Amino acid sequence: MNVSTAILERRAEKMFDPTFVINDDQATELLANATLSPTAFNIQNWRIVRVKDTALRQKIRESAWNQDKVTDASLLFVLCADLNAWVKEPARYWKDAPQMYQDMLIPAIDAYYRNKPQVQRDEAMRSCGMLAMSIMLLAQEQGWHSCPMDGFDFDAVGKLINLPEDHVISLMIAVGKRTQESFPRVGKLTLNEICFEDTF
Repeated sequence: MNVSTAILERRAEKMFDPTFVINDDQATELLANATLSPTAFNIQNWRIVRVKDTALRQKIRESAWNQDKVTDASLLFVLCADLNAWVKEPARYWKDAPQMYQDMLIPAIDAYYRNKPQVQRDEAMRSCGMLAMSIMLLAQEQGWHSCPMDGFDFDAVGKLINLPEDHVISLMIAVGKRTQESFPRVGKLTLNEICFEDTF
């Protein structure tokens, strides 16, 4: 499947087959490929919690308006971000680069993020957004289906997954096999309404 087809066929599915299983090797390959997504300064600030425990899934479902997909999808990922990834051994992000790039970029990381909590959070959300799209398109390529989710109690889910204090949750993604055909796309705005040339 090419990228254009995956984009065209990807939908936010609501109902998943609870008997369909994506095995550990498949899930690992999916994540390994998805984490090639870009991040500013290559800090790879996403943190992914794959929720496998059925009892924990049920508790998360209770914190997510009792949505079936939380427990029925084969995979459930909670995409989080480490807000302080920029200051945790930043040299490792550029350890294989030529020295001239290390000398330039490692200090730039500190200058970009230090004392800028809004920048730290904004970059975290951007990074997780790009990772999420990669996960969903890679799933589509495999013939699986997905749904991005923000319909849940972020604080409650954070407690359930033992979210560190310097981390935030961005969204969850359910991945599996849908049980019904997607509804036709509706309400799509025209390019003229959302795309501008040079200025608004």
